[in-house]
Amino acid sequence: VQLQASGGGSVQAGGSLRLSCVASGSTFSINAIGWFRQAPGKQREMVAVISSGGSTNYAHSVKGRFTISRDNAKNTVYLEIDNLRPEDTAAYYCAAAPGYSASYYLPTLYNYWGQGTQVTVSS
Repeated sequence: VQLQASGGGSVQAGGSLRLSCVASGSTFSINAIGWFRQAPGKQREMVAVISSGGSTNYAHSVKGRFTISRDNAKNTVYLEIDNLRPEDTAAYYCAAAPGYSASYYLPTLYNYWGQGTQVTVSS
């Protein structure tokens, strides 16, 4: 499985971005795709995840501002980010997992990772 993340950029606070993650290869083995972010000096954290059945979960810090969705025909998962804040500045990664469980927030659950796309929010 290969993942290609894109859509990052530099925006002002209050702006919006849509990140995309395109999956290729043995996509039948994927049961969940998550978006994670990592700011300099901080641990990687899950922000949103979507299962193959369409179930979603979000980190508390992004609920109401981040929306994860998928287009199965395009093997693409999107992360819509609204009302961006400076603290959202980070490298954003998409990742794929063979299962979907209560441990969806753990990076160790995910076998495949994209290369990351940078989001920078200025105040």
